[in-house]
Amino acid sequence: MYAIIKTGGKQYTVAVGDKVKVETLPGEVGSQIKLETVLAVKTDAGLTLGNPTVPGAFVTATVLSEGRHDKVRIFKFRRRKHSMKSGGHRQNYTELKIDEISA
Repeated sequence: MYAIIKTGGKQYTVAVGDKVKVETLPGEVGSQIKLETVLAVKTDAGLTLGNPTVPGAFVTATVLSEGRHDKVRIFKFRRRKHSMKSGGHRQNYTELKIDEISA
């Protein structure tokens, strides 16, 4: 059994027991959160697609940790002009452990 959820503008395929890093969500470490934007659910009976979401479906997850991804280096260079620009970015994340998929 798995589900396709949408959070933070991205879509994730999750199953019970999976650990996934998503965009920062409100919630304390160790608390449970409920993700209600479920786009599809695959069970033994078959695949249920939402239009755009599956009504009554939700995914329960536990917040394991919060952190920051590795730095992404950004370097812009204009040839023959000796113009260089450097920067970087580190995105925050929330790590979730999927506990239950309810459809």
